[in-house]
Amino acid sequence: MSEQTGQTAQKKWIPPLIGAVCGVLNGLFGAGGGIAAVPLLKYSGIELKKAHATSLAVILPISLVSAILYMINGTVQFSQALVYLPGGFVGAIAGALYMKKIPGQWLRRIFGGFMVYAAIRLLLR
Repeated sequence: MSEQTGQTAQKKWIPPLIGAVCGVLNGLFGAGGGIAAVPLLKYSGIELKKAHATSLAVILPISLVSAILYMINGTVQFSQALVYLPGGFVGAIAGALYMKKIPGQWLRRIFGGFMVYAAIRLLLR
């Protein structure tokens, strides 16, 4: 097998591996799957803004599966989540529209700052 063929075979495993990592993190931590997806997608060669958008497309079905399993196990009641959905929808629309206007460098800084803030909160609680 040539070196190029070996590299191509290796690259075929990257998307399923990223999906598996995001799925496990999403099942354990909820939004953690999406937060991990962005740097993993960027690592796989996707441009930053497309990585943010692609992470949503990846996380949506994964989140649905996790939510259904949590509901089946009695961990969460859908009625409890309903009160957050209207604000979440408005925020999602605003964020998606606003992302087009944010330069990639600022998006990276904002995202990095959010990750640092979240990490500090988790470590200090």
